Amino acid sequence: MAERRHRKGLAAVEGLPIIAVLIGLIALFMIAAPQVFLGHRIYLSFLTTVPPVLLLALGLTLVVAAGEIDLSFPSVIAFSGYLLAMCIKDLDMPWLGIPLALLGGALVGFVNGVLIAVVGIPSIIATLGTQFFWSGVTTGISGGTSYSLRTVDQSWVHTIFAGDLGSFPVQFLWALGLTVLVWLLLNRHRFGEHILFIGDSNAVARVVGIQVEAEKIKLFTLMGLLGALAAIILTLENKNFFNTQGQGYLLTALAAVFIGGTSIFGGQGSVVGSFVGAFIIVMIEAGLVATGVQGFWVRAVVGIVFLGAVLFHLGIEQPGRVAEMRRRLAHVLPRRDRSVSNGGEAVRAAPTTRERS
Repeated sequence: MAERRHRKGLAAVEGLPIIAVLIGLIALFMIAAPQVFLGHRIYLSFLTTVPPVLLLALGLTLVVAAGEIDLSFPSVIAFSGYLLAMCIKDLDMPWLGIPLALLGGALVGFVNGVLIAVVGIPSIIATLGTQFFWSGVTTGISGGTSYSLRTVDQSWVHTIFAGDLGSFPVQFLWALGLTVLVWLLLNRHRFGEHILFIGDSNAVARVVGIQVEAEKIKLFTLMGLLGALAAIILTLENKNFFNTQGQGYLLTALAAVFIGGTSIFGGQGSVVGSFVGAFIIVMIEAGLVATGVQGFWVRAVVGIVFLGAVLFHLGIEQPGRVAEMRRRLAHVLPRRDRSVSNGGEAVRAAPTTRERS
């Protein structure tokens, strides 16, 4: 954590490597598909499709920075989305759906926090279990049916959370505002300081007086709230609910966080990186389709960009680790060459000995 705060020069600019990757991708797509990427409509569509991914990535950035992981947020999207759709469709009370959906997400997050911080179950196991549980609960109470919400755009709820301000999507304003808030929370608030201490070491965090269990419960509850808000925006934008609507966001949101430079080992998180990473993930699919590449190559390209971005981060932010990697390669490869060479000499020497005898 101290190393992150004392970087100088270009490395001190948060998210710089991933910003460079984003600019490079935009330039590449402008050349490959100028009819699409030189116009403004594609970028407006990104402002509509990015917010759910971005909101999930913001919460995951905090969770991963604390040295934990959350795999349950797809079920939050389904569960909170159902609560909202039920209030709109069955009760005809859209205004009730918003707080109910947020409470549903907070409940899932709180349960995760208790299981991890108090019971002591590893986060990957606890959240995987709650992912199955809440997904099953959503399917059970919804009867496995979907809800069509075609008239929801006539309500003020839709206008506030998924409407347009002129031609500008309102949901992006929500996502942008929360990005600023989460950045301040992580970098300028005591809660963020505690998260980074916990990510470095739970034991050290306890020594300096941090209530690790309470902070983790708050953290996962916040993750649940952000997942619920993503569910609200997604359900209102699509004007539809189906009980598997969150399943496609698991790898997407995780990729946005790790492409953005947040360390899987904890103790470091980049909100700016996750913000840009969410745009990259969404842009890749649209860009490949626009250039005529078949859609099933999307995941392969995302994997390449993911590894490239991680290596780029490594080279700029941790040059010492790159130097160590080069030293190890230089130490291993010559040995292998020498062993092969010596073996070859031994094989060649054997016939010569037999010939002399």
